[in-house]
Amino acid sequence: MEPKIYFPEDHGLNEELIDPDALFIINKLRDAGHTAYLVGGGVRDILAGQRPKDFDISTSALPEEIKQIFRRSCILIGRRFRLAHIRFGHKIFEVSTFRAGNPSDSELIVRDNEWGTPEEDALRRDFSINGLFYDPYHKTVIDYVDGWHDLKDGVLRSIGDPKIRFKQDPVRMIRLLKFHARFQWQMDVSCIEALKECRNEIIKSAPARMLEELLRMLESGYGCPFFKLLSDYQFLDLLIPVLDQSLQGRIGEHIYQFLEIADLVHKKNDSVTLERSILLACLLYPILQERVNLHMERHQKPPNLGEVSLLVHSVIRETMTDAFTHFPRKLSTFCAYVMTTQFRLTPLVKKRHHSTKFFHDRSFPEALRFFRIRALVDETLSDVFYEWEQTYQQVKLHHSSNKPKYVSKKRKPKNRRSSRARPHS
Repeated sequence: MEPKIYFPEDHGLNEELIDPDALFIINKLRDAGHTAYLVGGGVRDILAGQRPKDFDISTSALPEEIKQIFRRSCILIGRRFRLAHIRFGHKIFEVSTFRAGNPSDSELIVRDNEWGTPEEDALRRDFSINGLFYDPYHKTVIDYVDGWHDLKDGVLRSIGDPKIRFKQDPVRMIRLLKFHARFQWQMDVSCIEALKECRNEIIKSAPARMLEELLRMLESGYGCPFFKLLSDYQFLDLLIPVLDQSLQGRIGEHIYQFLEIADLVHKKNDSVTLERSILLACLLYPILQERVNLHMERHQKPPNLGEVSLLVHSVIRETMTDAFTHFPRKLSTFCAYVMTTQFRLTPLVKKRHHSTKFFHDRSFPEALRFFRIRALVDETLSDVFYEWEQTYQQVKLHHSSNKPKYVSKKRKPKNRRSSRARPHS
């Protein structure tokens, strides 16, 4: 198949949006005699007028050859999908070898290390908008899958039969909803039908990979529409059933309000990403509030902080720990702290004096940032948040000013015996 080639006068791609280190990697691979292109989401986002967060590269070089070229900067990872991570400081660039595959095979892909050509690599990708290559040497966009027109028309279309492709890799269904939430592009009719038919295949995917997709969407600035789509297309019922029941119940709108505020924070400043414990709290805190209210109705008094802590862990266990996605303990622990601390910041029983000892907890800034989100959801909390923030800044300033300064102490020389011999008695 001959690809369609689009030149600079056709695509108008702004190369200034490409990370210079990504271009350096491509040039170095070319200098070593290999073909190398910018691929996938990086090309898609730039053509859509957005700045990419990730820059993936595909090349004819085998993983071991990539390692030989970049040496200590390169780490080879994965068994099912062997690829290279090249590090530049805190940045990581994913470099994969052109792969081949059989798009007509409906079996779940458990191993994907069959090397191929650029055309074969494009044909085995998920959606046409992700099948475009950019060659920075010739400054051309290379299109084997008619992704150029789909991107221009705002259409989400599977490469090949979507029913087969979704069975090969069920996470592609989640990625389809992810692109629909982010770009608001129209889903192809065949993709919508395949979503409904293949929905139950999602439990065949790797839980860790599924969790990463969900968390990344919470960080993307499009978490609210994404979770609405997950619930509407009945995927959330399979992944996190308790959360799905809450979203469809009376507190659903409250949860979506938290997600909308989190999205606004991310969109307002691209360089700011809320901690995952805070994003998880956005999903769970309204559920916790409902449990606290039920406790007050049942016992005719507000729960103390110990009882609140038990309710917090109960909500996390029922909602997240027992879910398909298996949220890790470390994330759950931080989220539990963030939610429990809210009842110190806004206690159910008013206190005359507020202790500030918990200001010194390492995770307190996360709890305060979540309180800010609460204040944006509920404006009646704005003044209280401002008071706590001011108090925290004062305590932090006082603590840093009273911190003892380090004074180096020179070692005193050890007492040595005089070189003179003692007189004999």
